[in-house]
Amino acid sequence: MVTHILSCQVFFAENERTTRRYFKQLHKAIVIDDYEWFTMDDPEQARIQFRQKIKEGKTIGIVSEAGCPGIADPGQQLIAVAQEMNVPVKPLTGPSSILLALMASGMNGQHFSFHGYLPIEQAQRMKALKELEQQSARTKCTQIFIETPYRNNQLVEAILKTCQPGTRLCIAAGLTGSAEWVKTKTIAAWKKEIPGLHKRPVIFLLQAG
Repeated sequence: MVTHILSCQVFFAENERTTRRYFKQLHKAIVIDDYEWFTMDDPEQARIQFRQKIKEGKTIGIVSEAGCPGIADPGQQLIAVAQEMNVPVKPLTGPSSILLALMASGMNGQHFSFHGYLPIEQAQRMKALKELEQQSARTKCTQIFIETPYRNNQLVEAILKTCQPGTRLCIAAGLTGSAEWVKTKTIAAWKKEIPGLHKRPVIFLLQAG
């Protein structure tokens, strides 16, 4: 990891402050102010800046705040620019919360589908959940989705109202953190012990019986 960081001249990060702090902890050979720093807050501006740095011949690193760049992550847009410009892209080993959740869920790892964020509006969300559950029942496919941390509890409520009692739901919360936990139960069992997930990073996995 340190070797790769030292080989870069530019970094695009979700959060420059926390990335700088992390790099400082990795190795004393990393001099933070030697790099050019950009954030991905404004996707269009980030693409323009990224394209310019490629034209300048710079070696660029993309750093996610958590998880893997390009996997449910804004880094994907920059990678698309790199591919369009026909420059080499080197993915580095790192944790993906999506795959970690699947690994710990006990659900079907041979056939799974990631759906990102479900609709916010209640009726549309419940319709989407029913469709995912029906698809899982037909194909035995594990359905994976996420939510903004401050809406987790509302999503759990919708799942418990919508899905069948025998359908299994895995909730993977705080993965790789000190308070990490992953539990898979039926909808009927979750109704007896509804967790509080407000402002926690969570991956949800659903598999119909």
